Amino acid sequence: MRTPARPPLDGLKKRLDQSRAERARVPRDGFLRETFLLPRPDARLKAKEWFERFPKQAYWTEIESWFERPGDLIEFTIRRLPAAD
Repeated sequence: MRTPARPPLDGLKKRLDQSRAERARVPRDGFLRETFLLPRPDARLKAKEWFERFPKQAYWTEIESWFERPGDLIEFTIRRLPAAD
């Protein structure tokens, strides 16, 4: 009597690799982040909108990084907590 051959595990390996890659991209600090690339006046309005919608005292809202790009564009990342507890 022969032992049956093992089933191919290619699909499982592919799913595990995808899952690990997704988790590697998401920081584990609990903050939600969003990055914008806007003209300077629009960037100011967007930041103001975020701070009004998610107050710093409750959500720890913060502009994490910002860069001036050519053409008077501002690239910035805002982070906040998912809920105000």
